[in-house]
Amino acid sequence: MSTRRDFLHLTAAATAVGALAAPARAQSPATGPGQPIPPSGGDMLRLVTFVPDAGKAARLGAVTGDGRVIDLSQVAVPGLDTTRMVSLIEAGPKALDLVRRAAVSGDGPKVETVRLLAPIPAPTRNVYAVGWNYLEHFAEGQATSLAKTEYPAHPVFFTKGVNTVNGPYDPIPYNPEVSTQIDWEAELAIIVGTGGTNIKEADALNHVFGYSVLNDTTARDIQRTLHGGQWFKGKSLDGHGPIGPWIVPASDIDPTDLRLLLRVNGVVKQDASTKQMYFKVARIISELSRGLTLVPGDIIATGTPPGVGFARKPPEFLKPGDVMETEIVGLGTLRNVIQQIHS
Repeated sequence: MSTRRDFLHLTAAATAVGALAAPARAQSPATGPGQPIPPSGGDMLRLVTFVPDAGKAARLGAVTGDGRVIDLSQVAVPGLDTTRMVSLIEAGPKALDLVRRAAVSGDGPKVETVRLLAPIPAPTRNVYAVGWNYLEHFAEGQATSLAKTEYPAHPVFFTKGVNTVNGPYDPIPYNPEVSTQIDWEAELAIIVGTGGTNIKEADALNHVFGYSVLNDTTARDIQRTLHGGQWFKGKSLDGHGPIGPWIVPASDIDPTDLRLLLRVNGVVKQDASTKQMYFKVARIISELSRGLTLVPGDIIATGTPPGVGFARKPPEFLKPGDVMETEIVGLGTLRNVIQQIHS
């Protein structure tokens, strides 16, 4: 019987990928599914958790603009556990400055030669998530529902179980005995830096460590027809939350107008901008923290734009062998192959 541990260590099978649509192409498609995609340049800091060679322990790294991985275990940072991203987050700005200097002056292997894990491979708390944060996505969902509702005045929060977290190039498990309606949701992820409770909206951005790319992969048949209509189970299948390929510190990127793209086998399915988010990053953090303590390393998915599979006519769902690419232009790209498993 296959286990999640065994499954997530499989190398994704090579799958032919159709040519990407020219207007949506921001990264080279030359790298095959399951292999790291080099960054598109720029001097932003890209923080990763990586395995340098088979059998070696995971460690923290920084990926340079030309695609080299700097091993941070070789950098002297007081009190830093270089096997844990949360340790770097907790260490604060001085530690981040030391890492930034090392990334500028250091050298290392090409990113294509290492295995990138999720930046925070084993979070201790569920991934927080926001539903219906793009008006057009809310509208397409309403079009498929018999019960019509008004757009919520406050963010709709739910969580994804910790075992949903998956690597940026690892396969997504597909078990037809569990679900046959696996859908995509491209999202910007917030990584909490400074924790807190009852955070004021005006101060909320000071609590952000950085941003990453996340796909809130969802089992629609479970979400929409089972378990009383609540979302948790349909959002929480093992491996159904790829994230990465790295975290970019908040100081290095503006989250207010980032282009989100979702491709299946090279065909663009979602294409939108974070400027279309109804509830912005600061509002999300402020409302989520009301009476609920956020801690360093918490992950918050900010919602998906229109173009999801279940709302298409006819509906479309992922199937074994499909290649799902989740890109935020200038931030990074996930590439995950849908791979069938059995109970």
